Amino acid sequence: MIRIGITGGIGSGKTTVCSVWERMGARVVYADALAKTLMVRNPGLREQIVDAFGQKVYDADGTLNRSYLAQKAFEEGRVEELNRMVHPIVYRELEKLEEEARSEGLPMFVREAALLLDDGRPDNLEAVIMVTAPEEERIERVVQRDQTDEQRVRERIAKQKDFSELEPLADLIIINDGNKEQLEKKAEVIYLELTELSRTGKSV
Repeated sequence: MIRIGITGGIGSGKTTVCSVWERMGARVVYADALAKTLMVRNPGLREQIVDAFGQKVYDADGTLNRSYLAQKAFEEGRVEELNRMVHPIVYRELEKLEEEARSEGLPMFVREAALLLDDGRPDNLEAVIMVTAPEEERIERVVQRDQTDEQRVRERIAKQKDFSELEPLADLIIINDGNKEQLEKKAEVIYLELTELSRTGKSV
């Protein structure tokens, strides 16, 4: 089984690539969604978050008050503090899910994360893929996808790292400058190439 990391900015198309790979047989774990799930379902993590940020982090029905937590974390400069709580638990869960995929005989395990390269290139992946796209196209896609306004999307992009600076850490860059069908075709070709490399024992 080959272990892949995939990253890219908002609206770059990485979710489309992951969807193709899932259809072709990969197990894809979306790190952001996994973190949100664990913040609700992991008792130890919940306790840490409440101790640090207060009871208002969770609503009366036990769901995560994402807007309140984001306000506390970003506006008070405590993002790193939150990450130190969440990341180790997410990492352990990823290891568990990876082992499950291996035991099932799956050909590929994919970690999708916008922050994949923020602390350098992970050493437990056979390949890191980055999906890029022209900024104006990314903005247009997110506006349509999320039914939001352009300014909000620009603000979200401004908060992310400049992925062009991280390109040297990637083994392969997928340039998404066409339509969805063209991106899906690229994803199919890359999936076949990566799984073939894994099958033959060759490095990426």
